[in-house]
Amino acid sequence: MTVVQERAGAELAPAPRPALSDRAKHERRLGWILSAPAVVVMLFVTAYPMLNALYLSLFTYRLTDPGHQTFVGLSNYWIVLKDPLWWQDVATTALITVITVAVRRVLRMKKARCMIRANAMPMTILLPYGIITVVSAYAWAYAFRLDSGFVNSWLHLGTFDWFGARWSSLVVICLSEIWKTTPFISLLLLAGLAQIPDVLQEAAEVDGATAWQRLWKVTIPNMKAAIMVALLFRTLAAWAIFDNIFIMTGGANGTESLSFLTYRQSITRVAIGLGSALSVLLFLSVVLIAFVFIKGFKVNLGGVRGDR
Repeated sequence: MTVVQERAGAELAPAPRPALSDRAKHERRLGWILSAPAVVVMLFVTAYPMLNALYLSLFTYRLTDPGHQTFVGLSNYWIVLKDPLWWQDVATTALITVITVAVRRVLRMKKARCMIRANAMPMTILLPYGIITVVSAYAWAYAFRLDSGFVNSWLHLGTFDWFGARWSSLVVICLSEIWKTTPFISLLLLAGLAQIPDVLQEAAEVDGATAWQRLWKVTIPNMKAAIMVALLFRTLAAWAIFDNIFIMTGGANGTESLSFLTYRQSITRVAIGLGSALSVLLFLSVVLIAFVFIKGFKVNLGGVRGDR
């Protein structure tokens, strides 16, 4: 083997993982100790319902006929996965999630930057988030309804029925979700922006970097952890959207989400077996989304704290 080949092999070899510092080990141990009581309580409260749902998903079981509970194995999952309605609701939920998360990301980034420049009080922008989701959904439904709404008169749309078609209904649902949740995520991004030293922005500006270049080369790389947390929170919340759809459309006109489908099977049709299978699949999809976000962003929290 030549010297060049040896050097090439050394360059391709993965770098050894740096050992954790004593501070990092202490903080990790302290984090486990402080979070242990909450973890125990959450496991106690959620473990039984989750395990019970997994158990019931293996049976054909209806509340209207509790005496006939037959073990069917994974048949309920097969019934759900081969049903076109499941995939239609997956597409609808994904569409709502992508639209609301994408629009919110732009709005909350701009809002966070404006809050830093204007030194605005964070509490003033939390008002929409402080309103109960059901109350907010009723307010938006009232504003866009054909008989009681005032949006049509403001926009001079005459007798346009917002909830009479799929796309117009989704527009109202997405608008209400964006309005409701943008303020809280803006605070998360505000915390990330506040931790970026001004000297970095000033140095980039002196070097001739444009505002766009400073955003992509300075701002976003230094608040990657805050962006990951904000996007993860809102993506999971949007994926489990229920209240707005329940109040505004009741799942009509192709606006049914996965959570609403699970509700309809479990509560309306009292098909506990199928409803439990749907809830398990919804839970697994949430876990998959969280895994993709955490692995995709590859945020080094130790490096964010300054550990080496």
